[in-house]
Amino acid sequence: MAGKTAKKRGKPESVSDRLLAWYDVHARDLPWRVRPKARDKGARADPYCVWLSEIMLQQTTVATVGPYFRDFVSRWPDVESLAAAPRDKVMEAWAGLGYYSRARNLHACAVTVAEEHGGRFPDTEEGLKALPGIGPYTSAAIAAIAFDRKATVVDGNVERVVARLFAIETPLPDAKKEIRPAAETLTPETRPGDFAQAMMDLGATICSPKSPSCNRCPVSDGCLGLEKGIAETLPRRAPKKARPTRRGACFYLRNGKGEVLLRRRPDKGLLGGMMEVPTTEWTQAELDEDALLGAAPVNAKWARVPGLVEHTFTHFHLQLAIFVAEASAAQAKKADGIWVPEEELDTQALPTVMKKAAAHAAPDAGPLFKGK
Repeated sequence: MAGKTAKKRGKPESVSDRLLAWYDVHARDLPWRVRPKARDKGARADPYCVWLSEIMLQQTTVATVGPYFRDFVSRWPDVESLAAAPRDKVMEAWAGLGYYSRARNLHACAVTVAEEHGGRFPDTEEGLKALPGIGPYTSAAIAAIAFDRKATVVDGNVERVVARLFAIETPLPDAKKEIRPAAETLTPETRPGDFAQAMMDLGATICSPKSPSCNRCPVSDGCLGLEKGIAETLPRRAPKKARPTRRGACFYLRNGKGEVLLRRRPDKGLLGGMMEVPTTEWTQAELDEDALLGAAPVNAKWARVPGLVEHTFTHFHLQLAIFVAEASAAQAKKADGIWVPEEELDTQALPTVMKKAAAHAAPDAGPLFKGK
């Protein structure tokens, strides 16, 4: 039976060869990628661009990352210039991408590479994992794509491809223990970076979550999931836990100069290091207007704006009541934070939920965030 299974799966070399041949023709054109034809002419991936793109792509789609990547490399074309940039500017450029610890670690990593590695990224998984913000997946991706190291790269797309090729029916996340060793059997000695990107492209364009185009797949004849008629059901997932709802308030305070009060969130924790419209703690308690006003930044005449701002994070849904007030000169002087001209709010490192809060508090501010 084992021999029959091995035959159906195909030799690892044949799977990689067929997939690389497909990739040579169908590779996606991405701003951080060196395509096969350019590689054949001697072009090589820039480790800085590979690293930057991989950090941005964590939990974020290719379509969303593209404009941010181009903006970053236009501002900071190499790791030294990014390391020299004020962290506040990096956070500001990151605003809207979410998972803001990535931006803090991005800057810390750039500083480490510039100051401790002479501006050159380590070329091994072990060396890369020692850098801030780089874990097992990212180190493997950079090692393979930027340095042609034999490293097995397993992201969500690759998990899906491997689960189907090997008909792994164990639900995620437990299936990860089976998917990684299976993926390792496919990783070739030559062109491991192109192979990693080919697996990603296959998952993104053909082996899609729903209605995979198996008739166009270059490795479908070795797919056990397709043979068993269960490919579209894989990978299976354990039932998701219900996402709880947390609640709180934001306080949109103007002074007599047309400025708005903002504060910087602590580095540690959700939205760490980002600017915010002053807010309460976010808890699962029902909204109590008197209790919320007790956390206001100043004792002013606050008016509640009708409706709620709603935003969904990975692990919870958030509902925010919005209060507005005009601060007197004395109140403004006592307020803890910085005053920013209302028309310049879009230049601040405001995360998406805070942009929503500002737009809800001051509808005229809404257009400032259009396209952000």
